[in-house]
Amino acid sequence: MSTENLPQSPGQPPRKPRVAVVFGGRSSEHGISMVTAGAVLSAIDRTKYDVLPIGITRDGRWVLTADEPERMAIIDRRPPEVEQLAESAEGGVILPVDPANREVVYSEPGSVPKALGEVDVVFPVLHGPYGEDGTLQGLLELSGVPYVGSGVLASAVGQDKEYMKRVFTSFGLKVGPYVVIRPREWERDESAARKKIIDFAGEHGWPLFVKPARAGSSIGITKVDELSGLDEAIAVAQQHDPKILVEAALRGREIECGVLEFEDGPRASVPAEIPPPEAHAYYDFEAKYIDSTPGIVPAPLTDEQTAEVRRLAVDAFEAVSCEGLVRADFFLTEDGEFVINEINTLPGFTPISMYPQMWQASGIGYPELVDRLVQAALRRSTGLR
Repeated sequence: MSTENLPQSPGQPPRKPRVAVVFGGRSSEHGISMVTAGAVLSAIDRTKYDVLPIGITRDGRWVLTADEPERMAIIDRRPPEVEQLAESAEGGVILPVDPANREVVYSEPGSVPKALGEVDVVFPVLHGPYGEDGTLQGLLELSGVPYVGSGVLASAVGQDKEYMKRVFTSFGLKVGPYVVIRPREWERDESAARKKIIDFAGEHGWPLFVKPARAGSSIGITKVDELSGLDEAIAVAQQHDPKILVEAALRGREIECGVLEFEDGPRASVPAEIPPPEAHAYYDFEAKYIDSTPGIVPAPLTDEQTAEVRRLAVDAFEAVSCEGLVRADFFLTEDGEFVINEINTLPGFTPISMYPQMWQASGIGYPELVDRLVQAALRRSTGLR
């Protein structure tokens, strides 16, 4: 579907594509999703698109929200909540489940459901489980509604750090040492699971990074410098995901690169470097979003290193069968080798996030970036492709 052939009534002028910006969600990244949504709503071209803001509360209710992006900001170090912008405490938005009907309905208890019109594309700015992990993408596939970003499989693989690394390895991309503790391992024998991590530390040394396997924005991650801190780090990670990933620390520079889908295929941005934050042990949630630790764009790399990391970023995009956009994160080790840490299929997209900054330095500003993502989604069909 293109913007020139949208469905319309006979005799009526062509209508603008309708974009539903969906944000919030049930994950621990709810607040950051809100900040991202505020930036997207501010940047999207209202002369070109009609916009419908839809929030998902922490308990999973889909609601109509005020179209007031200025209220979707971190204030006094506290991220916003969907409930603060919901038009009703009880009403809900219902997506169609018939691919032949894209009309969204709003319903409140005791009232006649109200049609909100058709949606031509969904721009999901959800981070983490129940939004970035293929679940929302599967719902939209069933509904027959195009959407920004990767499909079901790529979204699921991109969210699960274990299987992401397995896919990278199978495509010849270098990853760092890691070990996974699955929920059943922990439930069956905690001592054996803990020993698995301790043996890993014995092989690769301290510090270790203990992470939820399926979370983002550095939430739930602990840098563990010695054995005494391991149990607490495991407990923190398990608050966000019963499956945990433990990684060996890699000594080197943190390099990021954005990938964007163009008409002729994916291209990589100029890379950025994340310098060690002065007030934090590593580049954690507060360093990213609260204290806004600045990255270096473009990264001070040689021409050969820049070309290499851009190539590897596109290779990672293709390995996971991604669509739309990806941020690929690497370590440039002390021996000059790029090791891929992870990709984000719906990366941080706030005005201070690295993905928009890298494309800004590559000649594509924020409004154009939003437009390109919507156009890429409109070009694609749902279903197998």
